[in-house]
Amino acid sequence: MKQLVLCFLLLMITQITVAQKKKRAREYGLHFGVIPTGKQNSITDVAGVKVGQVTLIKGNNIRTGATVILPYEGNIFQNKVPAAIFAGNGFGKLSGSTQVAELGNIETPIVLTNTLNVAAGIDALVGYTLQQEGNEKIQSVNAIVGETNDGYLNDIRGSHVTKNDILQAIKNAKSTPVEEGAVGAGTGTVCFGFKGGIGTASRLLPKSLGGYTIGVLVQSNFGGVLQIDGVPVGRELQKFDFSNKLMNNTDGSCMIVVATDAPLDSRNLERLAKRAFLGLAKTGGIASNGSGDYIIAFSTAAAIRIPFQPKEELQQVQLVWNDNLSPIFMAAIEATEEAIINSLFAAVSMTGVNGHQVESLPLEKVIPILKKYNAVKSE
Repeated sequence: MKQLVLCFLLLMITQITVAQKKKRAREYGLHFGVIPTGKQNSITDVAGVKVGQVTLIKGNNIRTGATVILPYEGNIFQNKVPAAIFAGNGFGKLSGSTQVAELGNIETPIVLTNTLNVAAGIDALVGYTLQQEGNEKIQSVNAIVGETNDGYLNDIRGSHVTKNDILQAIKNAKSTPVEEGAVGAGTGTVCFGFKGGIGTASRLLPKSLGGYTIGVLVQSNFGGVLQIDGVPVGRELQKFDFSNKLMNNTDGSCMIVVATDAPLDSRNLERLAKRAFLGLAKTGGIASNGSGDYIIAFSTAAAIRIPFQPKEELQQVQLVWNDNLSPIFMAAIEATEEAIINSLFAAVSMTGVNGHQVESLPLEKVIPILKKYNAVKSE
């Protein structure tokens, strides 16, 4: 009987979530920056990239999950991708970051989850990698697992995300449009005092600027003074950090994953990651003392992957010149800004552990503010 009741409640939650599903920012007439988006306006516009998610909403206390990004389908350990990590503010637990800094590549999928489930992410990635064909003799795996703290809405001490949940997310990873809002690793997050979550966006450079695709996925869980396409929305709503005694906690985190098919080495991927952080700043984020804000950037270009056991003595690759990087930098800034705003537009209101409630961004108030500042056209 209890199982039937639980199934009914989960079905009702799913139905409510679907009913509350919102449009993405561009569907309201917003346009971030000047570079065109990719076909899906998603990190999965970068050829080969796949995203899988598991969302855990159970009872009154469990509001969490995991989001997995695969640079490409195949054995990533045997053919690693160039990568870099930039810490905008280092109050976080990003496993595997020192080896990425040292060697300039990643060798596993990327997992995003909550703070106390990083170990489950590592366990899953190690097991996943060791069981792949060709990895039978591997004795070391550098698992990349990032996190934000969803403890306001989720029973985080319960460590409800399991190894099997993450393996299921990897198995279900797809190149189709990414579900956004209160899903996956963003299920229990809070952003600018509103319901945050998973968001994504992309940019497609014209052929004259290389024709490269840049995609971004974010797990938004941070504070500051919300701006949308330059409009001071947080100020207009009179809801922003330090605005009163009840609203003075800016701490949180933001995980940002940047993918591109541009052939960039680790040095320039780090430069790209730094620019993506500017996209967070454009939304009004302040990288507070207790915020873990990390950007992971990688290149999917097949010609510059790093074999586990190279056959040649010297590595010979073709890379984008420094002088041609500025459009790629600009694309990452625009896509990061839009991905964060998409995470807010898509999220729905949620009640979680200890009866804590977080309202979604009140679009019925926000859209008129955007029209007031001519960010969107009035009908």
